Amino acid sequence: MTETVAAIVAAHRAGQQSPAQTVARSFKRIREHNDPAIFISLRDEKDAVTEAEALSAKDARELPLLGVPVAVKDNIDVAGLPTTAACPAYSYNPTRDAASVARLRQAGAIIIGKTNLDQFATGLVGVRSPYGIPVNPMRSDLIPGGSSSGSAVAVSTGLVPLSLGTDTAGSGRVPAMLNNIVGLKPSLGLVPTAGVVPACRTLDCVSVFSLTVDDAVAALSVMAGPDRSDPFSRDRSFAKLSPFPGGLRLGVPRDGQLIFFGDKAQEAAYAAALERWRALGATLVSFDLEPLYETARLLYEGPWVTERYLVIRNLLASSPDAIHPVTREITIAGSRISAADTFAALYRLQTLRRTAEHAFAGIDALVLPTAPTAYSTAQVLANPIELNSRLGTYTNFVNLLDLCGLALPSSIRPDEIPFGITLLAPAGQDALLASIGRVFQAQTKLTLGAKGVVLPPLADLSLDLTGDEIPIAVVGAHLSGMALNAELKAHGGRLLEATSTAPDYRLFALPTTPPKPGMLRVEAGSGTPVALEVWALRAAEFARFVAAIPPPLSIGTVRLKDGRGVKGFIVEAADVGNAKDISSYGGWRAFTTQAAK
Repeated sequence: MTETVAAIVAAHRAGQQSPAQTVARSFKRIREHNDPAIFISLRDEKDAVTEAEALSAKDARELPLLGVPVAVKDNIDVAGLPTTAACPAYSYNPTRDAASVARLRQAGAIIIGKTNLDQFATGLVGVRSPYGIPVNPMRSDLIPGGSSSGSAVAVSTGLVPLSLGTDTAGSGRVPAMLNNIVGLKPSLGLVPTAGVVPACRTLDCVSVFSLTVDDAVAALSVMAGPDRSDPFSRDRSFAKLSPFPGGLRLGVPRDGQLIFFGDKAQEAAYAAALERWRALGATLVSFDLEPLYETARLLYEGPWVTERYLVIRNLLASSPDAIHPVTREITIAGSRISAADTFAALYRLQTLRRTAEHAFAGIDALVLPTAPTAYSTAQVLANPIELNSRLGTYTNFVNLLDLCGLALPSSIRPDEIPFGITLLAPAGQDALLASIGRVFQAQTKLTLGAKGVVLPPLADLSLDLTGDEIPIAVVGAHLSGMALNAELKAHGGRLLEATSTAPDYRLFALPTTPPKPGMLRVEAGSGTPVALEVWALRAAEFARFVAAIPPPLSIGTVRLKDGRGVKGFIVEAADVGNAKDISSYGGWRAFTTQAAK
């Protein structure tokens, strides 16, 4: 079973599984999956497990990514592993982690290995690497997307729950769509790029791939912030998530401005996504895309190609055959850009940025297809530059205009090709995109990645939680005023609210001593609401409390009447065979009160 970051951290904190076991499982999955094109290099498994074991000596409450396995794109430095940028002739051995990697480690993450990419992060296709082409797990004939191909595939296939990519022109978004996962592209400078092989240094971002928006936010939250060693970092932090706002205004392209290159299935999928936003209460506002399209053309027709040329000009001069022929063709054009061309492009970009600022003033975010279509590996190999350019239709302008972006799975087309949308907003609005994107993802009811993982219920942002508190739903003698409530209080528990479940449960009086209720999940809507209370416990106390729960009770996710999901007491179907169904009472308190009369 593939788990989310949140589930892994919760299991580690509760003592249900150790970080070392989780890390060993990732290595086992990598061996069993047996696609040598996903990873360029792997850590020694024993070293990774030893690092995971050492986490037990640290305070779990201070480690938001406790024992989470992470893969890193191989243009981002990881001490002890070579950085190749998918070019063996360029390879070097860094002595320190990139700033983003160091911050993940400090948060408790365990680096597993370095992933494949389009060479020097030049491409959106994932087929320009001497290390092979990672197989797209959604449909094997499709390209994996690039340049962060290996990072996206590693998450989609469940090898790791979290990975780092980079994004200059869409490399953290296009692979997310093609692999049915989340791709978070932060504001420029929010995450330091120190220790990253530049593509276009003024535009580069470290991006995040994950199964859920909340998981991506968990990584971004620990990586965000300025770095003195990085002159391109900004003094910004990531704001907290907030409940879905009322009056949301989303920009959509004017009639006739959308480009799908004849892909009717993609066009229909985008229309369906817009209807989903309307159902969530968003107002769709007409937005002029033409200035954005013009900005996109500047990226590869203007001086920013020269930034790519600067990175590898010495290698181009000494060993041109060491560079992938398509990468070489694209990059060498940067040597021909004049200073006059550069300033003309900068002046035009400043005008386009001002135009975009005015356009975004009337909306909260722009919602676009992540890519206008999808291509097979055979198609891209036959026409590598034109088809790659098409895939960047809705991505190439983003960093030039200083926007943040969030790529989200939206649907699976009838031909089994994943479709995704991207939310875009001005720099600094990362938390807003995540706050609305997480609700959209939940509303799609899509399974996650290629492994069919069910999206867990959203954590409730309205609960008054502090620090590392975890909410837990109680249905029996731990209710306020009942026999075991003192146990909750002894663990420092505090009452958050009294509510009830969704009508998806049956309640049983178990034949135990003393009597206990057992709440069984049944088919949605076929049960009855069960009265309960939601309490908050610090993570360490939550672990102690859960460890003392006797069978046949266990802890699972309980869906509340408003759709929220929290951890709570449940029972398995095998344990209610001789139990009395007391669902008609609506709760344990009502049942015991009636039984006492």
